[in-house]
Amino acid sequence: MKRLSITARVTLLYTLFMVLLAGVALGFLFHAGAQSARQDTLNRMQRMVEDSRQEIEAEDGILDFDRDLESFDDGVYLSVYDTAGIPLFGLVPREFDNSAVFADKELRTVESYGRSWYLYDEQITVEEYGTLWVRSVTAADAVDATLGRLQHAALLVLPVFVVLAAVSGYLVTRRAFGPVRQITRTAREIGAGNDLSRRIGLTGRKDEIYTLAAEFDAMFARLEEAFAREQQFTDDASHELRTPTAVILSQSEYALANTHPNDETRAALETIHTQAEGMAALLAQLLLLARADKGRQPIQWEPVDLSELAAMVAETEAEQAAVHDITVQTDLEPGVTVEGDETLLMRLLINLTENAIRYGRPGGHVRLTLHRRENEAVGTVEDDGIGIAAEDREKIWQRFWQADPARSGGGAGLGLAMVRWIAGAHGGSVTVQSTPGVGSTFTFAIPCQKNQPV
Repeated sequence: MKRLSITARVTLLYTLFMVLLAGVALGFLFHAGAQSARQDTLNRMQRMVEDSRQEIEAEDGILDFDRDLESFDDGVYLSVYDTAGIPLFGLVPREFDNSAVFADKELRTVESYGRSWYLYDEQITVEEYGTLWVRSVTAADAVDATLGRLQHAALLVLPVFVVLAAVSGYLVTRRAFGPVRQITRTAREIGAGNDLSRRIGLTGRKDEIYTLAAEFDAMFARLEEAFAREQQFTDDASHELRTPTAVILSQSEYALANTHPNDETRAALETIHTQAEGMAALLAQLLLLARADKGRQPIQWEPVDLSELAAMVAETEAEQAAVHDITVQTDLEPGVTVEGDETLLMRLLINLTENAIRYGRPGGHVRLTLHRRENEAVGTVEDDGIGIAAEDREKIWQRFWQADPARSGGGAGLGLAMVRWIAGAHGGSVTVQSTPGVGSTFTFAIPCQKNQPV
C-alpha cells in the first residue's frame, strides 16, 4: 500500500469505510426488519384470534359463524375446535400436523414435516354454546424466505454500491488533491526549466493546501531574488575583473618580449602570465554562464560540420594528451552536420576531451566517436582513467565541483557545467557512465535540426 498514491489510498480507505458502513447498516436493517416482520406476523395471528370472538355466535346451542370471519389472511390460517379437539371451522396448512395440544394464549414454534410453524391458541366462551378453541397457524420459514429474498437482492445491489462508492470517492479525492497536483506540477516545471519566475497561483480559498501554496510562492519569490542577485554579482564581477586581467596579460607579455630580465624574474613573469591566462579563461567561462543563466547568451545558428569539428579538436588535443602519455583515438562518421553555434559546440568537444585527458591514466587512451542516429548527432568521449564514484555522478555537473582537485590541472570545475548548458541550449543532452578504476564515457546527443532547448 506504500507504493500507492495518496489519492488511491484515500479512495481505498473511503471505499472500505463506506462498504463497512453499508454492511453495518444493512445488518442492522435486516435484523430490525426480521424482528419487525416476525412481530407483525405474530400480532396478526393474535388479532385474528381475538377478532373471532365477535364473529362466532350461538343460538339454541347451534354455532353461527359470521361471513366476515376469515379462515386465511396473508399466510395466516385460522381454525376453530370444540373442547374435544374436533374441527368446527376454518383451514390449516396441508403440511401442518394439527395434533398439537392446545395451550391458552401461548405463542409457540413447532416442527412439522421438516418445517417450522408459528402457533397461537386461545380459549373463548360462546354464549348459549360453551367453550371453544381458536387456533392460528403460519409458516415460520415464509417470513424467513421473504427476508432471504431481500437479503439476496441486497447482495446483488452491494457490488454496485461498492463501485459507486469507489468512483465517487475517487472523484471527490481527486478534486480535493487537485491543488496538490498543481503544486507538484509547478515545482517540477521550475526544476526542469530553472524558471524561478513561475508561481503556483492558487487563490480563492483559505484552507491548509492553499496556505501551503502561498508559502511556496513566497519561497520561490525569495529564491528568484537571491538567484538574481547571485547572477548579477557573477556578471558584474566577471566584467570588472576582465580589465585588470587583460592589463596583467599585456604587461607581462610586454615585459617578456621587450626586456632582458634575469632568469628568476623571467620565471616569475612567465608564472604571472600563465596564471593571468588561466584567470582570463575562467572569467570568460563565468561570464558565459552568467549570461546563459540570464538568457542573454546569444547563439549563432548555422550549419556546422560536427565531424570536421571533432576531428580538429582531436588533432589539437592530441598534443596535450601526448604530454601525459595518452593516445587520442577517433571513430568519426563523415558528414554529420547539425544546426548550432560552432564556437559553443567546439567548446563542448574541447571540455569533454580535456576532461578525459586530465583524469585519464598514463599509457591509456581517449576515444572520441561520432555518428548519426535518426535525427541526432550522437558522440562519445571515452577514457580509461580513474572513473567517477556513483555518489559523485550528479555532482560533476555542478559549478566549481572537482572529483580530484589534485588532478584538475588548474581547472576551476566549470567545464562540465558548460558542457551540460551547451547541449541543453542546442536542444540536446549529455550523460555519463562510469566505473571507478575502469574509466568514464560521456555521451552527448545534438539534434541535427534546430530544436527547442530542453
